[in-house]
Formats: sequence, C-alpha cells, structure tokens
Amino acid sequence: MSPPRHLVFDFAGVLFRWRPLVLLQQVLPQRAHDAASALRLAAAIFQGYEGDWADFDRGRVQPDALVQRIAARTGLPAAELRRVVDAVPAELQPQPAVVALLARLRAAGRRLYYLSNMPEVYAQHLERTHEVVGWFDDGVISARVGLVKPEPAIFALAAQRFGAAPAELLFIDDIAANVRAAQAAGWQALQFDDAAQCEAALRARGLLG
Repeated sequence: MSPPRHLVFDFAGVLFRWRPLVLLQQVLPQRAHDAASALRLAAAIFQGYEGDWADFDRGRVQPDALVQRIAARTGLPAAELRRVVDAVPAELQPQPAVVALLARLRAAGRRLYYLSNMPEVYAQHLERTHEVVGWFDDGVISARVGLVKPEPAIFALAAQRFGAAPAELLFIDDIAANVRAAQAAGWQALQFDDAAQCEAALRARGLLG
C-alpha cells in the first residue's frame, strides 16, 4: 500500500487527554470511590458513547436535555450529572507529546485533518482555548454533520470534504471499532496507543524523516 497523502487525527483520547474514570473519581468521589465503581458509573453515564451520549455527539441534544435524559434513565441526581458534563472541557487538555508530533508533521509539509465525535459545546471550547486546533487544514466534528464514528457515512463525508480518495487518508484513532470502520471505508488506519507508538508507525510508513 502506498504511503497516505493526508493524516486525519481523532481528538479525545489522541490529541486531547480523555480519562473518563479519573474524571468521575474527581467530580463524583462519593460515587466513583474506586476503579470498579468508576467503571460502573461511566457505563451508566456514557453508555459506551452510544444512546444518550451518542445523541449529544450527533448534536441532537444539548447539555440541559442530556442531563435530564441521563437522570431519568439512571436515577442519578441531575445536579451531579451536570457537574460531570461541565467538567469535560477541563479534562480535554492537549497531550504535549502529540502536539510535538503534530509540529513535526507540519514541518514535514504533511496535510493534517481531524475527525472527532464531539458535541458542539466542547468543540467550541477547544477551538477557543487551544491554538493547536488551528494547525489543521480542515476537520469534521460529529455534532456539525449529524453523524458519528463508526458510521460509514461520516468517513465518506470526511473524504469528500478533505478532497481526497479514501486510500490517500490515514486515520489515527484510539478506538478499535473506529479504526476498523475507517479501513472498511477504504481508508488507511492506525490505532493510537501513545505518541511514541504513533510516531514510530508514521516513520515506518515514510511520513517522517
């Protein structure tokens, strides 16, 4: 397979830190008091990023309505759930080693894009707060297109928007299901573990000197 011409990065879990269990233990320590209870609470609130949270990512529901839906489904107090929803932006901090990798890719003349499942309120926060978002040539935010990964349609839309054939795109995501979906859509894809592993894989593909 020929080297890809364009690199497409996920946001949460790749460029930006995302530790939902740590977040819940910090925000709701009375409920997430150890790893097991944090895991159960994460499953109840985030539903594996399906259900209510997927509608949030799609832009179908706003924070107030999301809190009420999760409260009705789980029995958790709305005030506690609102604290979780409001705490997410502070958790989404740029990962310095990935930022440094992006800087090297930019210096090498690589075209950079993003494809992220992200509610509008969080996307706006990242755009306002973190300069690195402006380093990308373009990107797709799920809430702005009404589609989410791993749906095939979001990969087709992204390839069209980026003006590239699927095989010319290399997608970097931390979620295995999203990596498989990109490959099924004809993209090249790499599952992200950490910055060092990602950089080594890009060097092996001839994308960094």
